[in-house]
Amino acid sequence: MASHPPTPSTIYFATGNKKKLEEVVAILAAGHELPFKVEPAKLDLPELQGEPEEISIEKCRIAAKQLGAAVMVEDTSLCFNAYKGLPGPYIKWFLEKLGHDGLNRMLAGFDDKSAYAQCIFAYSPGPDAEPITFVGRTEGAIVPARGPADFGWDPVFQPDGFRETYAEMDKGVKNTISHRYRALDKLRAHLVGNSGAAAEQ
Repeated sequence: MASHPPTPSTIYFATGNKKKLEEVVAILAAGHELPFKVEPAKLDLPELQGEPEEISIEKCRIAAKQLGAAVMVEDTSLCFNAYKGLPGPYIKWFLEKLGHDGLNRMLAGFDDKSAYAQCIFAYSPGPDAEPITFVGRTEGAIVPARGPADFGWDPVFQPDGFRETYAEMDKGVKNTISHRYRALDKLRAHLVGNSGAAAEQ
């Protein structure tokens, strides 16, 4: 099994979104002190096309080269099962053009309103390393928008087993079931695991 390089003391997160940074750090820390710092890095990354994991890996590779440092990149998809996984990684553009009502209208002709939220974090310890991906997925359904409209498509996604949309949920609850949480949970295990290994050497 290939050994991974030790976790550096600072990891950059490719985002200019302060809210997203706060949420990511809150989930990663989960009440514990992290053995590394997460700093934001506002990068101009290309909008790539392809399968979600391929997009994440390539974006992470570009970000690591631009920064010359350890970096993590997030790609979020909202996937409609009736559309075989679309809009997927293009949800940002669909939301921008159609709004919450338009996303609902896309499914007007289908009985199947089920969907899943998917988050892929790609992490690279540096510009010469191959990025690793961590995938989190939460199943749910597309519903008419409910709750505050300040966090993307959260108002139209209702996770399975809940009566609230992401937007209506208490942040603490959302942070334990979300697609982002599931991906970050795997990433945290990797980073903390390698940090411990590094400390013992």
